[in-house]
Amino acid sequence: MSDHYLLSSVTRIAPLAHGFTVRPLPRERWQRGDYVVGEVTATPGLRQVELPCGRMAEVMAGDLVIGAWGRRMATLEAVGDWQAIGADGGFHLLTSGGLMGRLVSRSPYVRAPVSLVYRGHVHVDGRSLRMDDCLGPAPPAGFAIPVVLIVGTSMSAGKTTAGRIVIRQLKQAGLTVVGAKLTGAARYRDALSFQDAGADRIFDFVDMGLPSTVCPADLFKDRLQALLARIAWCRADVLVAEAGASPLEPYNGLTAMELLGPQVRCTILCASDPYAVMGVATAFACQPDLIAGGAANTSAAIDLVKRLTGREALNLLDSRSLPRLRQILASCLEMELG
Repeated sequence: MSDHYLLSSVTRIAPLAHGFTVRPLPRERWQRGDYVVGEVTATPGLRQVELPCGRMAEVMAGDLVIGAWGRRMATLEAVGDWQAIGADGGFHLLTSGGLMGRLVSRSPYVRAPVSLVYRGHVHVDGRSLRMDDCLGPAPPAGFAIPVVLIVGTSMSAGKTTAGRIVIRQLKQAGLTVVGAKLTGAARYRDALSFQDAGADRIFDFVDMGLPSTVCPADLFKDRLQALLARIAWCRADVLVAEAGASPLEPYNGLTAMELLGPQVRCTILCASDPYAVMGVATAFACQPDLIAGGAANTSAAIDLVKRLTGREALNLLDSRSLPRLRQILASCLEMELG
């Protein structure tokens, strides 16, 4: 009887449809981005795996899940690293998208992740398969698409919601839009939500061969340049790009901001509260074109943002704010949005 494997969404770039084998590798040969198989040993809290299509599948003890070694350093949820795996081979599903490593720290406000034990590395044509092996050559293209960049003061600050709303406004104006999540930890749902909002094409850092963007800055820069070359071939009118987490965290958000540089026409800062706006603006001498997220949930919060920073804030979930959002986008992009 052949084994049944659940493929997590980090495998969506991998050529696994034509068959693969699984066998263990000695620890000294393990690397970031290796595709590995873990057997579920316990589901004490969370119990879902995100499939390549984005659908969530519930797992139970004994299931075999394919994901990739990586690191997560989330300020509000969990921290883990494949390099922390001990001799017992036990590890955790650090994100539902298949980022795998041993949990080293967890917020008391989130449920415990799925526990697994190492069963082997994925092999294709007799060779162990890494995410790096699944990347095609980058097309020779210069990136010159105007960018709406969405950054935040932390994870869960409202960035993806803001991205969806911006994409919807741009599509209603008849523009061709690419949506991309450039930094973070593997989960396809954010990029897919950009597609749901109307983006003509979507990308994320998994398309760069990264299970998360907690990696050396030079590596991230090389991969992002290659991804931007692919995006350039889409010939879109606008790229709506989300930098996950916050620029101060080790996800290379600042590197992404620097690389996008002159192509950024509009910066939207999503903040958890008005004082967080002040912190990020001070740390980066950042002057966003708009403040959104929790810092703009009420009129009192909006007034406080204005008083503390002098910047404009909008509650993007309030439809009465959308005409002003379109005005800001039109001014920054120098485009007629109707």
